[in-house]
Amino acid sequence: MGENKERMLAGDWYLPDDEELGAESVRGRELCERYNATGVRQAAEREKVLGELIGSLGEGVRVRAPFQCDFGTYITLGDGVFVNFGGVFLDTAPITVGAHTQIGPNVQLLTPTHELDHDRRREGWEKGEPVTIGSNVWLGGGVIVCPGVTIGDDTVVGAGSVVTKDLPAGVLAVGNPARVIRELG
Repeated sequence: MGENKERMLAGDWYLPDDEELGAESVRGRELCERYNATGVRQAAEREKVLGELIGSLGEGVRVRAPFQCDFGTYITLGDGVFVNFGGVFLDTAPITVGAHTQIGPNVQLLTPTHELDHDRRREGWEKGEPVTIGSNVWLGGGVIVCPGVTIGDDTVVGAGSVVTKDLPAGVLAVGNPARVIRELG
């Protein structure tokens, strides 16, 4: 493993355009392309491609195309996870989704963050911060989960919300930025 990839996986600043990461990214994008081109009546092939793409895949996972990710290998989907159309999972750091979580259409789980310093940003420096979604969570359509966020078990995030900070278990959160509006029974 190259030094740049080691830095990425450690959550340190790295340059994403090196040869090793570039090859992994191409692999991920090609598998996404194959998955998205597989028809709904080709369930066995679709499941096979998803198994090649995703690092850890639970039983009964359903992902509707189109689906996009950077690498796929840094994504964990627990048993019974459902991802609706248009999921974007940018996995420069681990993305973990707990069992029986439902993810609405056009949801984005984003781990990369970029330099605020304009010179370093122009040079391409970035780092990843893990995203962790608990079990039995529901992310409404168009939710964006920002780098480094953890969402607790049994939480619901309303459609169109932008989650910039951790959310506890068992709450309803909405808005931009998302804020807890009540506990769920």
